[in-house]
Parts: sequence; C-alpha cells; structure tokens
Amino acid sequence: MIAFAARNLKVFFRDRTSVFFSLLAVFIIIGLYVLFLGDVWTSSIGDLTGVRFLMDSWIMAGLLAVTSVTTTMGAFGTMVDDRAKKISKDFYSSPIGRGSLTAGYIISSYIIGVIMTLVTLVLAEIYIVAYGGALLSLSAALQVVGLILISTLASTSMVLFIVSFFNSASAFATASTIIGTLIGFLTGIYLPVGQLPDAVQWIVKVFPVSHAAALLRQTMMASPLSQAFNGAPAEAAESFKELMGVNLRFGDAVASPIVSLLILAGTAVLFFALSLLNLSRKRK
Repeated sequence: MIAFAARNLKVFFRDRTSVFFSLLAVFIIIGLYVLFLGDVWTSSIGDLTGVRFLMDSWIMAGLLAVTSVTTTMGAFGTMVDDRAKKISKDFYSSPIGRGSLTAGYIISSYIIGVIMTLVTLVLAEIYIVAYGGALLSLSAALQVVGLILISTLASTSMVLFIVSFFNSASAFATASTIIGTLIGFLTGIYLPVGQLPDAVQWIVKVFPVSHAAALLRQTMMASPLSQAFNGAPAEAAESFKELMGVNLRFGDAVASPIVSLLILAGTAVLFFALSLLNLSRKRK
C-alpha cells in the first residue's frame, strides 16, 4: 500500500501539466485579486488601520481552503487515468488487495494536497509580508498547519466521492474545470458571503470547505483584525466578520470553531464511507 502510494506521488509530480492545472484555480484567484479585486475591496472597506494586511490575510486564508480541494482533485487524476488506460486491471491481478490499492490512492492524494497547501501557505506569507503585513506567530502558524491537515482530509473525502463516478479522463477533466471555477464562489472569495442573496448564502455556509475557509480566516486574520478595529465598537468588527465569511451565521447563532471542526470531521467520515460504498458497488 505504501509503495503504491509512493508510485502515485511520483506519477503526479512527474507530470508538470497535472501539477499546473491542479493549481489553476489558485492562479486565477491570485490574478484577479492582484489586478482587480484587491484594490476594489481595500478601497470599499474604508480608512482602517492596516487594511491591506487585513484583506491580504483574508484572501490568502480562502486560497488555502481552495488549494486543499483543487490539488487533491488533481492528485486523484492518477486514479482516473489508471482506470481509463486499463492499468488498474493489471494492479487488480497482482497480489495487492483492492482495498490496499484504494487506500494507496487516498493516501497519496491526501499527501499531495497537504504538501501543495503548505507550499501555498509559505508563498502566501511571503506575499503578505511583501505588501507590508506581518508573518504569522508561531502558535498561529501551528494552528494553520493543523487546520490544513483536517481541511485537506475533508476535501480528499469529497473529491474521492466525486472521482468514484468517473472512468473517463476527459469527463474528469471537465468536472475538474467546473469545480475549479465554482470553488471560488462557494468559499466566498470572488464575492464576500454577506453580499450574496440569502438563499445562496445558505448554500455557501453549509458547504464544508467554507467552514475550512472560515477557520483559516479566524486564525490568519486575528492580528490584522485587532489592528484594524482597535477602538471600534465590537458590533462593527462582528458585522465585518459576518460580511467577509470569517464567521458563519445560521439564524441567531454563529458557528463556533468547534462546530466547524466537527463539520469537517463529519464530512470526512461521511464521504469516505459513501466513496467506498460506491467503489465496492462498481466492482460487482
């Protein structure tokens, strides 16, 4: 199983095209932010202290949540390619059990997702500092790494469920493009959650990756938020957090960090179970 996972890692990183397209949504978001959205949001917020630091931290936190999805999707492309090229049949005839093969795909995709998201975190911190912000404290950085681990696990489970329906590389590529396009909207990056219609807000708020983005924003934006709203009424800070998807409100209640973590953990368990059920059904 470990050897098979290592094989999948090598296959993915050898294919530079796959690596590039797994990060395409990330490049698009960064491009839009640098060229257009960053200046629009910064100017619309008003004269807050360290507003650029605040908004850079916001976009980069959302970017980490997106990366955990798109890179695991790209990693699972190896699984689809093996099916499309009938390579999987050779594996099934080997002494390795099918369960071990599936586990190998899952492990390699999870590792790829974590590695690529950690690389994105490093680049995000460099970007934030380059534009006048500050590095995360050690405790905040460790929290972000922990959140990356659990958010990538949830993303891996959801992507595995999607991938379990595909045997065609072209169909999978189309699905990847659609998901890469939608993920920015579903995590409230292209347009803040609070500016969406109520019905759409509910869709965004129940989307598990939005909870990953919210947790990452709460951690990465803690310092710039305290600077920007120093001396301001608490209501102003809370209103801003809800507008930007830092806090996710459901009626009169705001989802606490524990609730968001439980949603991510529950998502991982649920979709792994559904994926394995679907994969076992297709083998019969």
